[in-house]
Formats: sequence, structure tokens, C-alpha cells
Amino acid sequence: MRWDAIASTIYKTGFQALPILALLSFMIGIVISYQMGNQLRQYGANVFIVNLLGLSVLREFGPLITAIILAGRTGSAFAAQLGIMKINQEIDALDTMGVTPAELLLIPRLIGLVIAIPLLTMWADIFGVIGGMVMANNMLGINWVDFLIRFQHEIPLRSLILGLGKAPVFALIIGSIGCFQGMEVKGSAESVGARTTRSVVLAIFFIIIADAGFSILFSKFKL
Repeated sequence: MRWDAIASTIYKTGFQALPILALLSFMIGIVISYQMGNQLRQYGANVFIVNLLGLSVLREFGPLITAIILAGRTGSAFAAQLGIMKINQEIDALDTMGVTPAELLLIPRLIGLVIAIPLLTMWADIFGVIGGMVMANNMLGINWVDFLIRFQHEIPLRSLILGLGKAPVFALIIGSIGCFQGMEVKGSAESVGARTTRSVVLAIFFIIIADAGFSILFSKFKL
């Protein structure tokens, strides 16, 4: 195990992504509360914004937003890095030295991403809920204490676990597609750009497909 490479991947894909993920998750929480709050206010059901926000962020938006951001940020970086190494014949040099490229370049990236994305998902959940709390307080008159008390009683732990359970699958999708596209680069810098773009598009496509599959699976088993 190349622990230094794994730690570097966690730092670059996880720690450095915290600010942008926090900002976007906070804004998503605000948007969800605003849109749902408008409808609930018409029926005097303001308090139910806690239920809707909690379930939607923990089960769906937190994992999905995290995965999509990482697909654009990290999947493309993996493809570009490996593609440039391929063009510069650094990977061929590793083969000549008897070092397996997968051992040095691919596996640490995948392991680091599998570790980082569940933690980032939890981070996104926190800021998504905070954003919803801010809007619920300003728009619906639900103070922070009442929000948190109802959140604690109404949102089951199962929702958080199901959301976090998606994260490793999304990580494997992003990492494997990014690494595969990077290793498929041939010939020129134009190929690097094309493979990088393809890695992002394919990763987001398969993330949404996987998320739909999870929704069907959870519905079938009544989770």
C-alpha cells in the first residue's frame, strides 16, 4: 500500500474541495427551503419544511451534489494527469522499471477517493441543512432551536446511512472512469482534452444512472 499517494489523493480530492462544496451545498439548502416553503406556507404547514429538507438533503441532494462536483473536479484531474503522463511516456518508463502503473497510479487514487467522498458527503449534508435552516428562519419563522429539535425527532438515522451508502459507489464510478480515460490517451494534447471531457460526461451520466438505481432499490425494499 502506497500510503503517501493515498494521503495525497485524500488531500487534493477531499480537503481542497471543502470550500466550494460547502458553498454550493449551502445554496442548495436555501433553494430547497425557498421552493418548498412557498408551497407549505399556503397550507399553514410551515413546520414540515424540516421533514422535507432533511430527507431530501440527506438521502438525495447531499450525495448527488458531492458526486457531481467531484466528477467535474477530480475525475477530470485524474484523466488529465494520467493522459499527460502517457504522452510524456512516463508510464512506459514505469513499465521498464518493473513498476506496475496500477499499483503506483490507479489504486491509490481509487482508494483515496473512496475514503474522501463519504466524508465530503457528510460535509455537504451539514451545510445543506444549515442553508435550509437559514431560509426557514427568515421565510417561515422557524427558529434554529425548534428546527434542530424537530430534525432530531423526525429525520431517521436511516436516511443519513442510505445517503452515505451511495458515496463509495459514486467514488468508484468517478475514479474508474477518470483513470480509464486517462490511460486511453494517445498521441497528442488534443487527445488529453477529449478524454478529459469524456471522463466528466460519462461520470455524471453513470452517477445519475446509479442514483436512479438506488432510488428504485430503496423503493422496492421500502427503505
